[in-house]
Amino acid sequence: MMTEVIITTDRTMMTNHHGKEFIGFMTTAPPIFMPEWLWMKISAPKMKVNEKGEPWQAPYGLRKIEAALLDAGIDAAVIDPDHLGKHIDEAKVIAIGHHDYFALGPPSSEWWVLTGKEPVNSKSFRKLMERPEIRRAKKNGAKIIVGGPAAWQWLYMPELIDKWGVDTVIDGEGEKVTVEIVKKALSGEELPKFIQVGAEDVPSLHQIPLIKKASVNGLVEISRGCPRRCRFCSVTLRPLRHYTLEMIERELEVNKRAGVEGCILHSDDVLLYGSDSVYPRPEPIIKLHELARKYFKSVGWSHFSLSAVKYAEENYKLMSRLSEMLLEDDDYVGVEVGIETGSPDLAEKIMPAKALPYSAREWPSVVIDAFSIMHELRIVPAATLITGIPEEKLEDVTKSLELVDELKPYRSLIVPMYFVPMGLLRDKNWYRAQPTQEQMDLMKACLRHDLFWIDDLARWYLRKANPLLRLSIRIFISLVKRAASRYLFI
Repeated sequence: MMTEVIITTDRTMMTNHHGKEFIGFMTTAPPIFMPEWLWMKISAPKMKVNEKGEPWQAPYGLRKIEAALLDAGIDAAVIDPDHLGKHIDEAKVIAIGHHDYFALGPPSSEWWVLTGKEPVNSKSFRKLMERPEIRRAKKNGAKIIVGGPAAWQWLYMPELIDKWGVDTVIDGEGEKVTVEIVKKALSGEELPKFIQVGAEDVPSLHQIPLIKKASVNGLVEISRGCPRRCRFCSVTLRPLRHYTLEMIERELEVNKRAGVEGCILHSDDVLLYGSDSVYPRPEPIIKLHELARKYFKSVGWSHFSLSAVKYAEENYKLMSRLSEMLLEDDDYVGVEVGIETGSPDLAEKIMPAKALPYSAREWPSVVIDAFSIMHELRIVPAATLITGIPEEKLEDVTKSLELVDELKPYRSLIVPMYFVPMGLLRDKNWYRAQPTQEQMDLMKACLRHDLFWIDDLARWYLRKANPLLRLSIRIFISLVKRAASRYLFI
């Protein structure tokens, strides 16, 4: 059976990274110390598919678009990139999503600057768009619609819009708008070149479709939007909406039926689930985790805010309760967090609400306290730190450097990243200058921190991985450590 609307992406996205979400970060870098085919095999292995070429897991955003189209009565399916040929001659629309089309977002852009080499996510996407199946579909009159969290990157690549025959770029929450555009494409109407999804087009809570097939590593969304309004972040431009427990349970059931072995609760701040402000509320968070544990023994998180970690533990012992619920004696759990800067001055300018309910002047101590809490409870933060922000001064970089040094006792990874113009700062220039000595010192300090903890973290993270993957990653880590030791003396 042919499919009218194909939803797809390249291999760096259409994979479950061996069930290890953090291995996916390797796809944001160029291959280091090994050939590209091996790098891809480790970071983005192929997944099993059915006879139609549908992968058993697919990126959550693609599953949302698939659900929206199916709910609208449109014949649509997510198709693995290696199986496009089964449908391409009959396809009238090809919908494509991606997290980082051209490696312009963090941390891909930093890898590109530091190594001078194109990351594999960008190369892989380019190969997808130049496949003969895609060219044949365009020749047959198919429309190409692109979107997802990296849709803004197409504005920096207008020549590729023309070269690859992209008909419409949708930037923002796309479920409602995509259905409208696909209907126009199927009826032969003219399509707009670029759509910026405004507040009036954002789906309300009950307009958000629920996935019908399994998502990568069991990821399920619990909330959308963030109330903190950091100026560099696009998420803060969206209104805050929390899924009901019934909605979340239906998506957990989808993944459980498909045979996925764990779940990842996704929000821009999981600890604000059920809250209408920046104050975590214990009751809805505990109920959420009890629901998740009903379906999966392994429950993870996508993002925490550090101020919420501190507040939740100091006021309710909530982090301790979650650790007791989810972790066995020898286990850890990872989560992404944002440090962004160690400078109170810069924090006041670009993210005054990130520390709430604490003062932005207290931000460094908030970070240290949150890291200390997580270390004791075996929660491992993978933290981002931005340099090159337009308002940044030398003393701001120095403050960040001092904070990284103070975080050494706490089990974590810290990833320094160059400023990318997003959110309320999207009209600012990219950071493309040669790094200053202070910025180089900051990057080296982060590298020292990560190398200090890498063996401990690798032992935990890979303990249940297959032997070949475990050996490959350990060899890679040893090569990185050897190269890093030389770099740190430059």
